[in-house]
Amino acid sequence: MQPSNTITSFLADFYRCPEFGASIKVATGLSPEAGFFSLADGTVSFGRVSGIRPSARMSAILPEARAERTATGIALPFDPLEVITNLQLEKYTGGISSDPHGMVRQLYYLLRPLMPVAVRKHLQRFSLRGWERIPFPQWPVDRTVERIYEWLLAVEMKNRGLNEIPFIWFWPEGHSACVCMTHDVETSVGRDFCTHLMDINDAYGIKSSFQVVPEDRYDVPEEFLESIRHKGFEVNVHDLNHDGQLFSGTRDQFVQRVERINAYGKQFRARGFRSAVLYRKQAWMSELDFDYDMSVPSVAHLDPQRGGCCSVMPFFMGDMVEIPVTTIQDYSLFHILGDYSTQIWEQQVAGISDSHGLASFIVHPDYIIESRARRTYEVLLAYLAEKRITDNLWAALPGEINDWWRARSSMRLVKSGGGWTITGDESERARVAYAELHDGKVSYRLEAANESLLTASK
Repeated sequence: MQPSNTITSFLADFYRCPEFGASIKVATGLSPEAGFFSLADGTVSFGRVSGIRPSARMSAILPEARAERTATGIALPFDPLEVITNLQLEKYTGGISSDPHGMVRQLYYLLRPLMPVAVRKHLQRFSLRGWERIPFPQWPVDRTVERIYEWLLAVEMKNRGLNEIPFIWFWPEGHSACVCMTHDVETSVGRDFCTHLMDINDAYGIKSSFQVVPEDRYDVPEEFLESIRHKGFEVNVHDLNHDGQLFSGTRDQFVQRVERINAYGKQFRARGFRSAVLYRKQAWMSELDFDYDMSVPSVAHLDPQRGGCCSVMPFFMGDMVEIPVTTIQDYSLFHILGDYSTQIWEQQVAGISDSHGLASFIVHPDYIIESRARRTYEVLLAYLAEKRITDNLWAALPGEINDWWRARSSMRLVKSGGGWTITGDESERARVAYAELHDGKVSYRLEAANESLLTASK
């Protein structure tokens, strides 16, 4: 499921398009150290590069990496697989960019159960000060990974003199983009509100998943889990005990905890996992025995662990599908920014849906019990319900997204008469689309009656 070594195979894995042979190769002499650089369209990249010296720090002016034409094709001055992996796995942060497991934070989590939200939010605002000045990833929506794919596809098409390339559309049934609602249940009060929350969601036709903490926080009776499943919602595992320490020790200590987490996954019949507070070490995640993970934010400016995967699309992280968190969490919106409107959410949904990506939400039952927050959430649900109709969004459970992304990764586009046919499991749900080159930029259109152009990037 991971991209192949050749550039055309790399593009084919993302777009599910035919391979046209190797015309782009990675140049020799890549720099020994990875760093920041930009592409010709200004897209920020991070990795080893030839011909220029990458910057150790993200800055407003970065050296530009240029593809060079050779006698046999195009020499690319960086390895796109390496660069995109660096972004998705947040290697550009140099590790954990803010110390989420230092002494101060360990003390915070020790005292957290004794602190009301009114106290916690002031401490967190102080800890997160200056977030709006972070230059990268780009707030409030970052799609650097997708922009690199589009830049590379444009280079390939220009080199071959192609105006369009067929591929398998990103979402089933030709949906323009995807939206996914999830709920992390932190306390017994939040747990007890879940039944009412499901009724609220159902009133707007938006099913969701509930991430449940298996130890210490509250009891998790089977009747509670079955009530979620019975109503067509989804159960996933949320950390072990939400103490903020899952990744703070050694890998051996992590593995010991994960053995219990995996056991709870089987007990709860859960296919997905999310860590507490979105803490993460992607190199360790392979120990998790789940189909998909939801612990990596796209832009983590307002999270204790800064960084972000710079993507609004699912991607494979080993054998797991990563379903990134691509919108601001309700707690951050209400209690860090003090904003009880849906303006930021709507701005993010608009940017993501224009890019045909995934708008995924975390809304905690614990923080929308209060009437003002609940009204804001209902305004969001009404907005999403309307966008499902006007913009043809796919409102999906994370398990459905996982199943689709896995199925799509095994589909093939084959020539059939004068057109193209999609083969593979669930291919009847897939749609043929075309990447077109206009003024040096890639745009997309679906193969359908009254085809309309879908802009790829803004």
